[in-house]
This record gives sequence, structure tokens and C-alpha cells, in this order.
Amino acid sequence: MGAVPLKRDVYDALRRQAPFAAGHLHSLFVGRAGRLHLACRRDEIKAGGVGEPLLGHDWGSAAGASTASVPLTLVPSMQDKRIVSVASGRSHCLALSAEGEVYSWGDRTHGALGHADESASAGPRRVETLARVESIAAGGITSAAVDDRGHLFTWGRAAFGGVEPTVLGYGWVEPTGLGYELGPVAECQLTPKRVDALSEDRVVGVALGRGFTLAVTDAGAVFSFGSSEYGALGHGLSTSEVLPRLIEALTETGRRFVAVAAGNSHSLALTEEGQVYGSGYIDDNGHGKTQRTPQLVALLAGKPVKLVYAGGSSSCAVTEKGELYTWGEGRHRYTNFNFGHGVADGQQTPKRVEALSGVKVATAAICSSHTVVAGEDGAVWGFGVRGALGLGEADAPSWANVVQPTPIPNIRMRTLP
Repeated sequence: MGAVPLKRDVYDALRRQAPFAAGHLHSLFVGRAGRLHLACRRDEIKAGGVGEPLLGHDWGSAAGASTASVPLTLVPSMQDKRIVSVASGRSHCLALSAEGEVYSWGDRTHGALGHADESASAGPRRVETLARVESIAAGGITSAAVDDRGHLFTWGRAAFGGVEPTVLGYGWVEPTGLGYELGPVAECQLTPKRVDALSEDRVVGVALGRGFTLAVTDAGAVFSFGSSEYGALGHGLSTSEVLPRLIEALTETGRRFVAVAAGNSHSLALTEEGQVYGSGYIDDNGHGKTQRTPQLVALLAGKPVKLVYAGGSSSCAVTEKGELYTWGEGRHRYTNFNFGHGVADGQQTPKRVEALSGVKVATAAICSSHTVVAGEDGAVWGFGVRGALGLGEADAPSWANVVQPTPIPNIRMRTLP
């Protein structure tokens, strides 16, 4: 029996609703009532850090205040907003309200917050130039949004290099996939700017990697632009692209694509039949070898996939049956147990997380330090760096690994399609 195309309205809902996000050393959660929660390592509670919106909370009396990590906590300034989606980069966060408003906070030095004055704030602040937004995305030092007309907006730093090596560890200069040229002296696009090269297309999904962007249209086509390190753009070359370029290898498959995901140096694209295509770095793309053009991820063939996620050097997929598969590089100091397989090693090709075999997984989020998963009943599990999940203990350092999927208390996610 052939694969059955998944319902378009299901994908539309999933694109608009990301109930949690995994950042570098923090996590964002949206509870069933649309209230925003954050968990992070305690050293993130600093000016300009992702924990900044929680300033003003009495940490001295808070539960777990003696530990090196902050437990899952409501963001006070957002309690009057109903949040439907969240996204997180390395050191900045985005939240989308039910009214289509975008809020941002965190590190303001790269322009990824979308505020013209780059001023600091005590918490999430609305991106005033955006309205009627339906989906958001955050990368290392860039951000993106898609409005209800299918227009794609991007903003953030224009290139790696310069001041970046001490912050991000990158010593080269590449376009970051904004989709347009900046002025000769401009380093950042401080406010959201429309990607005019896609004005004839209706964008329905976007993903941001380390220096590149993927966009999928309602016609099922996928475009990429930015840095092509390890072939992450999928064009067969290492040449960077300033403007969006159609990934012809995906078009030639004759399939319609409905979702995309991007990590540091790899890309994933999902067809409406539930097939996954990957390209990019050897340890991350699901093939076990570097692919400069997208190829079908063979180990997921025959297992119709509902959702794909990528972050850092890690990836995961959720099948229609609710099975979770993870894979990626395991050499980073934070990623030894990021894949849920109970071993301190990477997983080059997709492998099912057997510890969740009794759970029908509804959604997930993954990055280089940790993974969060929700079951169809709204219960949440996490594994990876303890402090990023809010699972602090007095006798456990915040960077200690949670070896197996562990329940995260005091949160229930809304039911997804």
C-alpha cells in the first residue's frame, strides 16, 4: 500500500503552532492556556540573556533557587497574552500571540530582536513592524516571520566573522541568509524586511540554520539562500546564495513539500506523503555521509513522518504513529545524551527512541544541548542538558546530562493535530 498524503489543514495548523522551542541552554514552553514558560541555566539570568524576561522574580525564594538551573517558570510580563508559537536561536527568543503579534527578547547585539533602537528591555517586547503573523523562526543570529499573505520577513546580522568568533566560534564570513543585499556598511538588518525575491510566491513555512534559510511555498516548492557550507542549501555546490534559489533536486522528485527544518550545516524537507529528504553535513542529514543535494532518508522510508525538526547538529522526526526518531553529531560537550538512546555517542542515521515506545509522541523540539517531547495527552518529557530543561537538583550541576527521557513537571501542552 502506498503512502497516503497527509491532510493539508494538519500541516497548516502545525506550522502555526510550535508549543515549545529548544534553545542553546534554555527551553520555552506554551501551556494549554497559551501561557508562556521558560526554563534555563541560572547563568542565563543576566542582562541581555534569554532569562532576562524573568528579572523581577524573587529568585531567592523560588523553588530550586539553590541549584544552578531555573525550574519551569511563567514569564510574568506575558501572562495577559495567549501565545500559540515560540522559537529560539542561540541567545534570543521569539513568541507569537494568537492575534498575530511577535514578541522578542534576549541578546540584542546582532539585530535579531527586530527593534530599530536595539535597546534593552526587562522582558519580551513587541516587534512593532509586524502584524498578522502566522509563523516564526529563529536561527543563530537571525529571525524570520511569515504573515497571513504568505510574505516572508527576515532580520538580524548580515554576516559571520568580525566580532563573532569569540561569541559563536565562527572565523569566516558568509551571508546569513537574509534573502537580500544590505548597504555597504550595514552589519545588521535591525527591523523585519520583506524578502522581495519571493514576492510572487506564497510562503507557508520557514526554517533558519547557521547562516542560511529554507522557505517552503504553498505550491510545495522549497527555496534556500545563505551559506552553503557542506551543501546545506541543496544545490550541489558550496557556493553561497544571497537571494532565494529553488532547490531543483527537490522539484525533480515530483513531490510536494510541506515543511522544512534547518540545523547548523544540514537541511531537512518533508513531503506531504511523509517522506524526508536531507542534505548537508555527514553526521546530521540522516544519511551517514555528506550530501550536497537532497536525498531520501532511507531509514525513514516506509514510516510516514508527520513532523521534522533540526537544531545545531541534531535532528528528529515524529511519525504518524507517534514514534520519535533522533540522529546527529554527538561530539559536542553538551550532546552526549541529546538523542535519548542512553549512550554517550552520536547517531549518524535515524534511530527510534525506545524509551518512549509506550508514548504516542505528538510533537518535539531539538537542539545541540537537549530535546523536549510532548505526548498526545500533553505530558512533556526532556533529555539532554539538565539545566536547559529546568530539571535542577542541588547535587547535580546544570550541565549534567539527563540520560533517558524524563518527565518535566508542572506543564501540560495543548493537544496538537
